[in-house]
Amino acid sequence: MASSNFDDTSRLFNFVVQDGNGIKGLVDLGLTEVPKPYIQPPQERIDESSHHLQHQPPIDLSLLDGPDRDRVAQQIVSAAETLGFFQVVNHGVPLELLESLKESAHAFFGQPPEKKAVYRKDVSPSPLVTYGTSFVPEKEKALEWKDYVSMKYTNDTDALQYWPNECRKVALEYVKTSTNMVRKLMEILMGHLGAKLDDSMIDTLIGSKMVNMNFYPSCPNPKLTVGVGRHSDMGTLTVLLQDGIGGLYVKVEEDVDFATKGEWVEIPPLPGALVINVGDTLQILSNGKYKSAEHRVRTTSASSRVSIPVFTMPKLTVKIAPLPEMIEKHGMARYREVVFADYMRNFFGNAHEGKKSLDFAVIKV
Repeated sequence: MASSNFDDTSRLFNFVVQDGNGIKGLVDLGLTEVPKPYIQPPQERIDESSHHLQHQPPIDLSLLDGPDRDRVAQQIVSAAETLGFFQVVNHGVPLELLESLKESAHAFFGQPPEKKAVYRKDVSPSPLVTYGTSFVPEKEKALEWKDYVSMKYTNDTDALQYWPNECRKVALEYVKTSTNMVRKLMEILMGHLGAKLDDSMIDTLIGSKMVNMNFYPSCPNPKLTVGVGRHSDMGTLTVLLQDGIGGLYVKVEEDVDFATKGEWVEIPPLPGALVINVGDTLQILSNGKYKSAEHRVRTTSASSRVSIPVFTMPKLTVKIAPLPEMIEKHGMARYREVVFADYMRNFFGNAHEGKKSLDFAVIKV
């Protein structure tokens, strides 16, 4: 089937979004060309040959409980200050759970379209669950080659009642076990900034949580598309499970030993590892000390791919601003105080465009 059958945007939208087929439905029809709405401008396409692999070993979090704690803590801080991304092992999330997560993601997206369509944004039985495609389709110049289901966490009872049956139990366990790890990381990262920490402060900064299951169907011409466009995450810390296929690229914020500023590096999938990345909120709190790096995802023609992030964020009513300790150290605030709900509204109100989301809080000099 040629893409010309779906080059009409309204017809494609109805098939992909309204009918719940997603991009997977297009591929299952035998798509042989990329439909025009998914063809990215040349400057946004990913050239695999021009990227580096990040060969840094993962950080072993089990060593935080022993004599190597200070050394490992410094590895975490250094990664947050430079690339904004790092991988961790011995993180406390059971390895069998990680495998179950990948299986349940494939199970959800493998359902008939009418089963997924019930969770579309405009008809979902719960505001906690949304099934969709791309990021903000109505604002994007070119659509992303991605289907997703997004599940907001309020409490265990709501998750078990409203999240999709195919993935609710494993997704909930993933949120709970990964949050334990995030707390440890926050204690280290905030402590390094000189912030006086208590449990309530950490709860405030990671009090909202959302888990996504992303599905990237195989693409007939990956060079023309992207799975996710250039962006930084809006929250505090993100925990990401990759499958074995890979395709995550990060823009280097500061010179590191394996790449220079402005280059892109691929974060290769490692068995049993989770990827951690700094979000905009943590960059604002640190007054720019920690970096919420731009990242994007390529597509592949080999097979379909899944990735499963947990986004930890401040509660909606929380005001985020540079810590007083960092303003004193830098002699100025680089970001204004914003209510996180306003920051989120701006983030989801625009298409992905690198780190432009941070402009909402930047103090113009």
